[in-house]
Amino acid sequence: MSLPENTTVLIVGAGPAGLTAALALVHNGCHDFVIVDAVDEGSNSSRAVAIHCATIEALASIGVADGLLSQGIKGKSIRILSRSSQLFEVKFDPLKKHSAHPYALFIPQCVTELVLMQKLQSLGVQVQRPHRVVGMKRNEKDSRVTDVSFEDGQVIGARYIIGADGARSIIRTITGIGFSDPEGPHTVNEELAQMVSADITFEPEPVGPVTLEGHLNAEVFSGNLFIFLPFGNHFNAQLLRDGKPTTKSTFRILCSIPLKNGEPPRAPPKEYIQNVVDTYGPACISSDPSLNPRPVKVDQLVWSTGFRTHSAIADRIFTRLGAAIFLVGDAAHIHSPIGGQGMNLAIRDAIFLADAVTKHIQASAENPDVDDTIFQEFAEARHARALEVIGFTKTLLKLGNLPYDSYAWWMPVSLASIRDLTLRILGGFDFVQSKVAWGLSGLGRR
Repeated sequence: MSLPENTTVLIVGAGPAGLTAALALVHNGCHDFVIVDAVDEGSNSSRAVAIHCATIEALASIGVADGLLSQGIKGKSIRILSRSSQLFEVKFDPLKKHSAHPYALFIPQCVTELVLMQKLQSLGVQVQRPHRVVGMKRNEKDSRVTDVSFEDGQVIGARYIIGADGARSIIRTITGIGFSDPEGPHTVNEELAQMVSADITFEPEPVGPVTLEGHLNAEVFSGNLFIFLPFGNHFNAQLLRDGKPTTKSTFRILCSIPLKNGEPPRAPPKEYIQNVVDTYGPACISSDPSLNPRPVKVDQLVWSTGFRTHSAIADRIFTRLGAAIFLVGDAAHIHSPIGGQGMNLAIRDAIFLADAVTKHIQASAENPDVDDTIFQEFAEARHARALEVIGFTKTLLKLGNLPYDSYAWWMPVSLASIRDLTLRILGGFDFVQSKVAWGLSGLGRR
């Protein structure tokens, strides 16, 4: 598809961050922009599954929350479990004192992207595909414009460039911005460094407290973490669009894989996922009759992925190469999926950035030599927020990875047992539940 020769704003990447940036620009009255993506169509992979309270409020501020709220499941709580019992429950209800949206909205990322895309199309904007960026250079005639070249030979000049093109961002690479763990190169939590995720159905359908909609279940077991989220059949039309239609309930799993088990496949087959479920999952979804009196088996594997997880943050998220260039979403920061913060931070980044860009466009119309103070302030604030989120997810990882082995010969209890007992005790106090819900909601670090 042919691109214009010039635009005020170029958005590279049409995931949640890029789509949100486009929607926020339209909301702010900026219509001279182009959004491109390197692939022919949006991915059907599900990935992120929760939109937290602060993010819903941010989306509502630009008029795009209603479509998501009509599709998603309003989550009541997150349960922390051992394999045999509940340790702690984070209830979101206390958040109603602080927000009109006291819940986590459970919705697969592919559905989130579809809703955002449809909203953007309803406003008359189309994502231009496929257009892969291969180069950028300062325009020879206008020092405030960057010429962006694409794989198909097209070139577009832009005054503002938003790099929302993922963890392997070409925009970040071309501008020479570093990307590393803020704590240094040797801080990876190796035991939770590799994971698998999948959307699956069962035959017969499992029965038990963890299968109830509206609750995300996180099980800690032998130093491993297994997350189980029931979707019901709310998203079957979107999740199963390339597979066998079904009216069965769909479930999301996310599980860490011990290093001793080897690296997981990039797209684990059904047999691999079945073994993961049996080894680490709640008893009620096991196929082992010795664990589950009503054994169930994985029926349909809708989608699966294996990946390594680590934390990294861009050295800076604003620079100039003629145009003002920004990084948002995974292009700016990545971290463990534990806590469900990545997409939420990306969406909020995009909304704040669109506001800053719009204000700068308006100011430069009156004064072409307006400085970049607003961008520097934006970059400092969002960089600080990303560091906070990375620290938060690392804390959750450390708690989830505590071993059940005895701490020492003179102390025949394990750190994990102490953690479990502490969670059981603290779970009885409402103020503790409220504090944890506040931390997950993002309300304290918008």
